[in-house]
Amino acid sequence: MHCHVDLYPDPIAVAREAAGENIWLLAVTTTPKAWHGTRSRLQSFKNIEVALGFHPELVHMRRAEISLFESLLPNSRYVGEVGLDGSPQYKDHYELQLTIFGRILTACKRAGGRVLTIHSRRAASRVIEALEASPGYGVAILHWFTGTRAELDSAIRLDCWYSVGPAQLESSSSVQRVAAMPRNRVLLETDGPFAKHHGHALKPTDVSTALDLLSAIWHAPASEARAQVEANQTEIWRHGE
Repeated sequence: MHCHVDLYPDPIAVAREAAGENIWLLAVTTTPKAWHGTRSRLQSFKNIEVALGFHPELVHMRRAEISLFESLLPNSRYVGEVGLDGSPQYKDHYELQLTIFGRILTACKRAGGRVLTIHSRRAASRVIEALEASPGYGVAILHWFTGTRAELDSAIRLDCWYSVGPAQLESSSSVQRVAAMPRNRVLLETDGPFAKHHGHALKPTDVSTALDLLSAIWHAPASEARAQVEANQTEIWRHGE
């Protein structure tokens, strides 16, 4: 549910490998201008949906593209990567992030709702507040969620979803966090090529590792974990139709 296919050295090879393993994936983009080219390049792959994105780390450099985002949104059922980043290096641009994210949520509501994959590093509370203040935006998937237990409880009350991957599950704190997530709201991701596991950039086919880790976290047989994730994925597809 979250992979930067366009940023691999050979995106087509990555897409073909995923197709060969019957893996459906959501190719997120980081700027509105990247969406059209990425979709054109990957449109022959029936296992890929391309999401319209505007990454919070880039909004201060691309603020004018919010109008382009709004004009393209009717053509995309999925939105991402969007959200907020509260890291110190983006402190000076945080208010702009809030403005852009607010416009994105408003546009999604105006379009009838979308499936969003959302960045919330060091900003989980503000993301949740923005979602709560914008009913009708659609479905929120909190990608690589690292908020506190209290923030997770707030997200659960809003019926948020969560995408988790191998790199995230390397830490004990993340394992505890994922264990507390409702099982019927957990999806798989890799966040490749940015995220790495055992030193290599993750690819879509590495979701099998995440599935094995989920099986252990849930104390469930691998077949049961797989069935749960597949049922969750099917429900998200329905939201994206």
